[in-house]
Amino acid sequence: MGQLAGKTAIVTGGTTGIGLAAAQRFAAEGAHVYVTGRRQNVLDAAVATIGHGATGVRGDVADLADLDRLYATVAGDNRRVDVLYANAGGGEFATLEQVTEKHFDETFAGNAKGMLFTVQKALPLLNDGASIILQSSNAATLGNEAFGVYAASKAAVRSFARTWAAELKGRSIRVNAISPGPIDTPGVDGLAPNQEQADQLKAYLVGTVPLGRIGRPDEVASAALFLASDQSSYITGIELFVDGGRNQI
Repeated sequence: MGQLAGKTAIVTGGTTGIGLAAAQRFAAEGAHVYVTGRRQNVLDAAVATIGHGATGVRGDVADLADLDRLYATVAGDNRRVDVLYANAGGGEFATLEQVTEKHFDETFAGNAKGMLFTVQKALPLLNDGASIILQSSNAATLGNEAFGVYAASKAAVRSFARTWAAELKGRSIRVNAISPGPIDTPGVDGLAPNQEQADQLKAYLVGTVPLGRIGRPDEVASAALFLASDQSSYITGIELFVDGGRNQI
């Protein structure tokens, strides 16, 4: 019996990188996993990769109608939710001088607004005792140049975890945040205009990590499984860093 046997999980942004790794791990542990993504072809490929026990629902967490469709699909399958991993989000580099209204709005729409309504709209379907996992970032507590808007949006996520842990304690729903450090994902590659600069960025990031390497998506997925399962039954409101010590030393 897997740690999530018989449970239903949702992973937003579950088509690549950390989200896909977590969805695979949840399914391997016995959960039926709903994954979301904005591109249908990538979503279809992710569902095929996850295999048995996965349902794909195309959508953007910043679009409330898409979130309604996600939860209508879950309800239509006569399922209730035991694990919600609000993972979808992203960002781009921009210095203070370069920040535009569009950059700000798009970053906060995906990382903060989308996070809030992903959780709010799930509440009627969440079982008492469910686990909510919010994807933050170690950038939220660092002063990385040209990453201020992204960092601020992820700091909001950390704040949400504290507040919602307090608000949902009456239902024994646990809310925790994961803050990854540098992880080898398509999202990191996408921060650079080409592969050569992406490799340079990752080489720089490795130099900031005490463990001396960039992390793997499956290492974050392991942390997500811990927070999703009964192994963390007495843990709520925390920020779990999966960063090779980058924010700790």
